Amino acid sequence: MISISLCMIVRNEEDSLGRCLSSVADIADEIIIVDTGSEDRTKEIAASYGAKIYDFEWIDDFGAARNYSFAQATKEYILWLDADDVFELKDQLLLRELKARTPFDYDSVSMNYHLSFDEEGNPVYSLRRNRLVRRDRGFRWIGPVHEYLAVYGNIHHSDVSVTHRKERQHTARNLNIYLKRQEKGEVFSPRDQYYFANELRDHARLQEAADRYEQFLQSGRGWVEDEIAACIKQANCYGRMLQKDKQILSLLRTLSYATPRAEFCCELGKAFLDQKRYEEAIYWFSLVPTLERPNNHMGTTDNASWTWLPHLQLTVCYDKIGRRDKAIEHHELAKGFNPSHPSIVYNDNYFKKTRG
Repeated sequence: MISISLCMIVRNEEDSLGRCLSSVADIADEIIIVDTGSEDRTKEIAASYGAKIYDFEWIDDFGAARNYSFAQATKEYILWLDADDVFELKDQLLLRELKARTPFDYDSVSMNYHLSFDEEGNPVYSLRRNRLVRRDRGFRWIGPVHEYLAVYGNIHHSDVSVTHRKERQHTARNLNIYLKRQEKGEVFSPRDQYYFANELRDHARLQEAADRYEQFLQSGRGWVEDEIAACIKQANCYGRMLQKDKQILSLLRTLSYATPRAEFCCELGKAFLDQKRYEEAIYWFSLVPTLERPNNHMGTTDNASWTWLPHLQLTVCYDKIGRRDKAIEHHELAKGFNPSHPSIVYNDNYFKKTRG
């Protein structure tokens, strides 16, 4: 059985750290907590789980803090989490099974990362992250913000999932780090251009975000999954600025990077639906069930777009053009995936009231 060092960086996480550590303390052989300036009970809680606690002066650099945490590890493998992450019971069992696997010759193990959930508790947004890595490979974190772990070699895509239970409201912390770097005249990598654009979009600086996405896409040096996401997010900016033609062109641009995916089809269908171009919307929403879902996909996956969302939108489209039979058909399909969603509940009552 392999040995595992859990490495975390934290600051003022008294509300979530105990929950996180409770889900993994009996699996990790060592807990490394690097504190970047807590003023609450974070260290006290970490100590109650037998953690080794280190202080790290915050320098607006997440990568540096994570690399410091990795440097303190002594076990064969390193597992990393954030304080608002947790292993649900089924994933604790899967992680135990993974830890006991023989032979265990992986350089890195990826795990699903569930970011948000629907009313039934099913993951809506997910992606894969390299979570468990061999310590002797010396893998490093790259980037001061929205950092990533650079790995290579034999990578195993596991069935284990990490669940994100976000407690805090979104802040301008990451945006401010980027703005400070920009003021210093720093040249951003393609990855930083993309994530800077994301921060600008999240703070409703829409034209700046659209321009930054364009710089990223024009560079031609980004990860293809980020390029696809940049097209969709740039389209979102244009849509919110009521620049509908640019919105559609940005969405269509994704086709230069990959075959159609559910996320693209749903966004383009929604753009046409908003313009009351129902036949065009129906075409794109109807394409989703014919698509093959990528396996072990490292980019972000919107599970709603692959399941109930296109059927919900088709319900609306067919109802608008007077095709009640098709509207009810797709309503039942959407209901089969997510019966508690407010829009699906509304439609259910709507069809009951207007029956006949």
